[in-house]
Amino acid sequence: MSGPDTKTQASPDMNEDILKKFDKEADYRNYTGFMARAVSAIAIVFSCFQLYTAVFGVLDAMLQRSVHLSFGLTLIYLLYPTSKKWSRTKLHPLDLALSIIGALTPMYIIANYQQLVLRAGTATTMDMIVGVIGILLVLEAARRIVGIPIVIIASLFLLYAFLGPFIPGRLAHRGVDVGDLVQHLYFTTEGVFGIPLGVSSTFIFLFILFGAYLEKTGLGQYFIDLANSIAGRAAGGPAKVAVLSSGLMGTVSGSSVANVVGTGSFTIPMMKRLGYKPEFAAAVEATASTGGQLMPPIMGAAAFLMSEMTSIPYVRIIGAAIIPAMLYYFGVWAGVHFEAKKLGLRGLRKDELPNLKDIFFGRGYLMIPLVGIVWLLVSGFTPMLAAFYAIILSIASAVLGWWAPLPIGGMLIVFAVAKPLFNVGPYGADGILKYFTQMTPLGALTVIAAILIGITLLGKKPKISPKEIVSGLESGARSAIGVLAATACAGIIIGVVTKTGLGLKLGTVLVSLANGNLLLTLMFTMITSIVLGMGVPTTANYIITSTIAAPAIVMILRQLHPDLPLDAMAIVLPAHMFAFYFGIIADVTPPVALAAFAGAGIAKANPMKTGIAASKLAIAAFLVPYIFVL
Repeated sequence: MSGPDTKTQASPDMNEDILKKFDKEADYRNYTGFMARAVSAIAIVFSCFQLYTAVFGVLDAMLQRSVHLSFGLTLIYLLYPTSKKWSRTKLHPLDLALSIIGALTPMYIIANYQQLVLRAGTATTMDMIVGVIGILLVLEAARRIVGIPIVIIASLFLLYAFLGPFIPGRLAHRGVDVGDLVQHLYFTTEGVFGIPLGVSSTFIFLFILFGAYLEKTGLGQYFIDLANSIAGRAAGGPAKVAVLSSGLMGTVSGSSVANVVGTGSFTIPMMKRLGYKPEFAAAVEATASTGGQLMPPIMGAAAFLMSEMTSIPYVRIIGAAIIPAMLYYFGVWAGVHFEAKKLGLRGLRKDELPNLKDIFFGRGYLMIPLVGIVWLLVSGFTPMLAAFYAIILSIASAVLGWWAPLPIGGMLIVFAVAKPLFNVGPYGADGILKYFTQMTPLGALTVIAAILIGITLLGKKPKISPKEIVSGLESGARSAIGVLAATACAGIIIGVVTKTGLGLKLGTVLVSLANGNLLLTLMFTMITSIVLGMGVPTTANYIITSTIAAPAIVMILRQLHPDLPLDAMAIVLPAHMFAFYFGIIADVTPPVALAAFAGAGIAKANPMKTGIAASKLAIAAFLVPYIFVL
């Protein structure tokens, strides 16, 4: 048997309904005719802009982020209606107007960039109007595609900025003038256009685009089949398949809910058929899928944000994350195994499973881009450069199969052999290699040309059509706008924190409540991170928890280790990892356990019981973060 039994899979329509219910990004308009072509064109141009800046160099921070936000707001207001009751096939005039305004407000910064720089700190009336509209548009966009929780949090922070003088105790501040706040939030790189949106406009977009192409190649189904062939015959096989396949999917996925629906539509019915209770089956999938956000190299895109916000190299972050992630999955695997033994559940029969040899040799080349991107990152390539090459490699693997690495590898070998002959001037072998590794236009065009030559020489029939390659550009842009809205909205929160000093104040309060005790501080931070992470996607989750909860841990660790530098990785990284882990675990922690509830929808199980079962399975995630710090 070479593939899964389709009888065990949940209905695609049911999966779509569940995804729309628990993941707002999935509840978009489906246009036909002119509007479908218009949206596709905007999305494709958006992706082309991102690829262009990846190849030719990013623009100045405010310019890059403004163009990024302009495209994002345009697509969000075109694709996501104001009200759930509005048509999903026709564009409402209000949304059309908002999409145009959404495109123009960031462009105001581009059109007046020099003047804004010269009059920094002095906002005109027009600046104020554009700034207020821009902030409101970001909040509304986040409500539509991310969800109401992050908007409520951002709104509370805005209120805090204005009501500071009236707040008693240590959280009080002297208040912020409206003009100063708008200037700070919309016309500096401390607010909406801060580091989170900057990371979204560079690294994250390219990695999401990379994921879109991996999806086009069929990598998701390959992971499920591979997991089936490896673990399907073990005790409680389907549950272990869920753990393994969801962990593999998590290496490229940016959403625990989407991961649940993607792999759970296959694994949950199989677990139920084998004898697992619906609640447990859903909990296994939810826990395994949520853990995917903790799994390097992408970690739900939070790894890139963490690198930028802590100034710790990306490779060091994923190096620190890999063992805890494996411990997490070991804990889930053990829970599944013991439950299977307790219930006496067998694995699947051999004839029900795909053949490992056939899977590896038949479709193993689909893993080439993943192996390639890890190698590029470990070899010292920047994440942006690694993602760009990985996109090319993913297309090459779909076109050439196992031959995919040969054009690129062959090109490097040719350069190395030709070095003595062409080592003259900037266009010698050294120059070409330098251009290649630094991602200049020559390097990019050389790679693309090598792939095209490889296709021609091998005479291979492409496994991905030119239409699908273009479609990948659209899919990548559509997938990226959720992160864009989340990071822009989270920028408002960060802007208020930096303007009012709230991060330090909250840290002081938490440490004071714990009376300087490290363990109590960690417990208070854990509760804060879980509460703040409820109903919030991974990227925004990390931004919020790292801004609000992590400073308390940093503060007390500095008190305990005064000899270490203020920016020591031994202090900053554990604090951020601690807050990040518990923010992610909110997806399987009742009462707002979105991943668990999505799994319950597929399993037709009780959502709250599923959430409780998922929390038990994820017990390792409640312990591992303490290892980071203690």
